[in-house]
Amino acid sequence: MKEMPASQAYRLLEPGPIVLVTTSHFGKPNIMTMGFHMMIQHDPPLIGCVIGPWDHSYSALRATGECVIAIPTVDLAEKVVDIGNCAGDAVEKFGRFGLTPQPAHDVAAPLITECLANIECRVADSRLVEEHNLFILEARRIWIDPDREEQRTLHHRGDGSFAADGAVLDLRERMVKWRHLQR
Repeated sequence: MKEMPASQAYRLLEPGPIVLVTTSHFGKPNIMTMGFHMMIQHDPPLIGCVIGPWDHSYSALRATGECVIAIPTVDLAEKVVDIGNCAGDAVEKFGRFGLTPQPAHDVAAPLITECLANIECRVADSRLVEEHNLFILEARRIWIDPDREEQRTLHHRGDGSFAADGAVLDLRERMVKWRHLQR
């Protein structure tokens, strides 16, 4: 074994796929790339997201209390990285990156048509925002494109490289304690 700095724990515990977060503030939609998120509980479905004041979307999320978490796939990898390398106060990202905003049902933030899935969210708890930039979001509606040809998601390795989902291991028959989650 070789020791690595504890500050790089995120490189080993990458929380899930890289996602795009949309907000809308004063009628202006924005997109940001986010990698620090986690499921917190199933019912109600709560998602923890780190979005800090260095992100243009932070102000919009604080002001409106709502966003969309869009799940891009590997065919959008370069756009996902490029979106993360520019600021929403200087760039209209839907136009710049050729993405299509689609009206959401319960929130003003738009869905992204080109993504595999979109989760409409509202802020459920903001007590950890000041100290840790951690928003607790409640998933309100989920939209998915099951016919989308590309369905592999991207996973950031913490150093600018990414892994793509690979083969799926179906172990549902072994998940006896958690059958209620297999709906």
